Amino acid sequence: MAPEAPPTAGLPLGWRDLLPGGDADLGAALARFLGVPAVQVECSGTAALVVALTALRERAPGRDEVIAPAYTCPLVALAAAHCGLRLRVCDLRPASLDLCPQALAALCGPRTLAVLPTHLAGRVADVAPVRAIAHAAGARVIEDAAQALGAREAGGACIGTTGSDMVFFSLAVGKGLTIYEGGALVVADPELRAACARAARRVAPWRWGWELRRSAELLGYAALYRPAGLPLAYGLPLRRALAQGDRIAAAGDDFDEAIPLHSVGRWRRAVGVRALARLPAWLDEGRARARQRMALLRERVPELQLIEDSAAVPGAQGIWPTLLALLPDAARREAAIAALWGQGLGVSLPFVQALPDYERYARHVARSPGEDWPHARDFAARVLAISNSPWLGDGDFDRLCTALQRAVEPLAS
Repeated sequence: MAPEAPPTAGLPLGWRDLLPGGDADLGAALARFLGVPAVQVECSGTAALVVALTALRERAPGRDEVIAPAYTCPLVALAAAHCGLRLRVCDLRPASLDLCPQALAALCGPRTLAVLPTHLAGRVADVAPVRAIAHAAGARVIEDAAQALGAREAGGACIGTTGSDMVFFSLAVGKGLTIYEGGALVVADPELRAACARAARRVAPWRWGWELRRSAELLGYAALYRPAGLPLAYGLPLRRALAQGDRIAAAGDDFDEAIPLHSVGRWRRAVGVRALARLPAWLDEGRARARQRMALLRERVPELQLIEDSAAVPGAQGIWPTLLALLPDAARREAAIAALWGQGLGVSLPFVQALPDYERYARHVARSPGEDWPHARDFAARVLAISNSPWLGDGDFDRLCTALQRAVEPLAS
């Protein structure tokens, strides 16, 4: 089979990571890595969000709404629905991942339980205005850093730990650190942290069947997440979905409504502890590679708008599992997708649509008459994700740039 670049630069596992025994306190290891007092490990980033919302709802039973970006992972909608909460979605700033402050202020009120600003694709978003607006309304701020484990705010603090109430991370496949499926929750207030621990014991107990399944999947991931295994594990299912015209499956947006909730076993935690020791160097390499590739993209395809850490957060240092580029318009993005998606070059879509536009998830989004999200929809129509994996070689990246040049040519002619 031809080489296959993964859509994200996930940290590969080595055979030593899989050995039995060893330190299994993944929460303590992550706390040291992030520089926080404690980290609560859950079975997924979605489970971490469910635990957080459950704990908050018990403390504020009169509040039943959650606000998230209109362009975000559909799992956020499923988590809110699981907790019996109404999801409101907020528009973005133009050509940005930052929430629009004016739109957010219009949504926040006495029913708002929490607001979820999102650090999509490892990019650090501007959360300061979100905190001010949410806290003024008596709501909490839960930073969604599912794709941003290791990103730092100005001054080096872990994102989500300098003013927000909580932040959660994903340890799923393709992330910087994975235990196949896992999540990490950081809670600022000690009393709320204890409430989250109690909520987790109740909603995510030990289930040996799920842990056995995840352990087997982790072994499969360790074996196949490498250049020789990716054409089978990732490439074939991707091209099958594209051939069927199923973009939602191709992008991995086809989520089950039933969220698995269970605790994580000792062996997978120990795997995470061992792999975590290599994560800082891996992230540094990714940042350097991203700088080089972005410089080349700007030189070769100046029509692209590359998404970086928010300009409103000077000194922030995100992580770079993937590069996000906005094409000049939806037609040029479609041309790029037609030329590149499924060609083994690590090109994909972060999410297929703005959240309210998914037919299968729209019923979980509460909306008012006339409510619209023009900037989020524009972002969804123009965005392209480009892998930052080291397995995407220089020759393949050159092919990718050439295809992007051709995609934007009609605009320049």
